[in-house]
Amino acid sequence: MTDKQSICDQITKAILDLAKAGGLQPGAQIVIGCSTSEIAGGQIGKASAPEIGEWVAEAVLDVCRGQRFVPIFQCCEHLNRSLVMPLFAAEENRYIRVSAIPQPKAGGSVPAAAWKLMEEPCLVMRVQADAGLDIGDTLIGMHLRPVAVPYRGEVRKIGQANLVCAYSRLPYVGGARAVYN
Repeated sequence: MTDKQSICDQITKAILDLAKAGGLQPGAQIVIGCSTSEIAGGQIGKASAPEIGEWVAEAVLDVCRGQRFVPIFQCCEHLNRSLVMPLFAAEENRYIRVSAIPQPKAGGSVPAAAWKLMEEPCLVMRVQADAGLDIGDTLIGMHLRPVAVPYRGEVRKIGQANLVCAYSRLPYVGGARAVYN
């Protein structure tokens, strides 16, 4: 289904499930990659749906605000997969900012909507987020901290789009004699 309420409910549940599985704490950064074309049942990059982009951005921003997570939205390859995020978080993390404003056909419908909905958005080159949702096979892995752990929750699709989630864990270093928490 691609109605607003079901999309928002699916996104909310997916983020809350991922947060629980990954043990995410307030301040955790969550990167969202999303193809509105795929949500609507089309081919990625071929049928951008700005209205669906607004629904997705609103739902992500609402749940992140409630959980005190930092929402980050990955743009498409036309903006080199740069990311929309709150300015305060970019500055705190010393992320490299870039100069562009996402549009539905150059950046994607979700980042364009997030840009309009955020109080002080900015665009950054790259991040190392704590977790992420990849809605429609947009390839967010480059923006996750090592080591990314795939997570399959109850929500497997957002609309018609495949959903792949991941959270990160600390790398295990050492050898046979190492002891881990």
